[in-house]
Amino acid sequence: MKHWQEMGDIVDRVLRFGNGGATTALAIVTRIEGSAYRRPGAKLLIDDKGGVLGGVSGGCLEEDVRLVGLKVLESGRTRTLHYDTGGDDSKLWGLGLGCEGRVDILVSPIRPDSASDTWAPIRRELQGDGPFALATIVEDQGAGGVLVVGRSGCIAGSVGDRSVDKEVERVASAALDAGQTRLSTLGSRQIFTEVLLPPPKLLVCGAGDDARPLVEFATAVGFRVFVADHRPAHLTRERFPAAQKLLQLRPDESSPDLPTDGTTFVVVKTHALKHDTAWVKRLSGTNVPYIGVLGPRARIGKILDGSAVENKKRIFGPVGIDIGADGPEQVALSIVAEALAIWSSRTPRHLREVQGALHASA
Repeated sequence: MKHWQEMGDIVDRVLRFGNGGATTALAIVTRIEGSAYRRPGAKLLIDDKGGVLGGVSGGCLEEDVRLVGLKVLESGRTRTLHYDTGGDDSKLWGLGLGCEGRVDILVSPIRPDSASDTWAPIRRELQGDGPFALATIVEDQGAGGVLVVGRSGCIAGSVGDRSVDKEVERVASAALDAGQTRLSTLGSRQIFTEVLLPPPKLLVCGAGDDARPLVEFATAVGFRVFVADHRPAHLTRERFPAAQKLLQLRPDESSPDLPTDGTTFVVVKTHALKHDTAWVKRLSGTNVPYIGVLGPRARIGKILDGSAVENKKRIFGPVGIDIGADGPEQVALSIVAEALAIWSSRTPRHLREVQGALHASA
């Protein structure tokens, strides 16, 4: 879910530089082995001023990748990088970081004409609700290029070789159907396909002061946040600059913009028992998988008794995980952590107790 948000930020900068006639370089993680801070598809954009946006690690690889990106800007050709982040300083390409992982990165130029022809359509896809894929050839000293593929086929772009675009489209479509970012083999070539799935939405019912850090934190981790409240004085862009939409309505009022599908998470926190009960009653009749309700257990019991909820497993009240939260910011952190864990099908616990991969794939 984080990659969708990061892609939006990168696309905006690519278009800004491209519209000004400048080339940028995009570094993208294509493969990892062992421990790695970021997953395949993580990106770092390098501009002709030496500025960067995004990240391909926890901060340990970025400067080296930035320097390579500047060389890519000069040559106009791709570079493939391999980093071994083990503790042995003598390893080829190793930085002696002690992270015990291996990371492969492709750095490609994005020319001004590609910015308008390929990346503007990517921006349009990011504004929608459909999944799509980006495919590129992983090769050193290549021309670079991205093929954008949707459910109905090619949307825009090229991998730099029109003669193989159709085959790459087939590979990317298979990855899109599977919903998996992956590295594939096509003859003698390697094709990296990043599948971008629309992130979940978070509907916050109640625009009180304590909703502000919740909206901010949820947006930062990748949720697309909607805020609903009937009070116009509370529901302002100044108070909620990160929200995707502000919806002025009561629980019994309808709106075509109110999200209630299976990818919508809900937090009910109007601080009015009547309104909270009405919101829970209304939303429990939809397909939302998570309804978090703020308040102590006794209050939650009254809400559930008053709203006649059939499937109470979707009700998370009191909302949040137990981190000893005190104050709006800490409560918001506990709520976002719980929602993120539910979305990722994880049980909140200490990472030292987890066996296997520590982080989600996107």
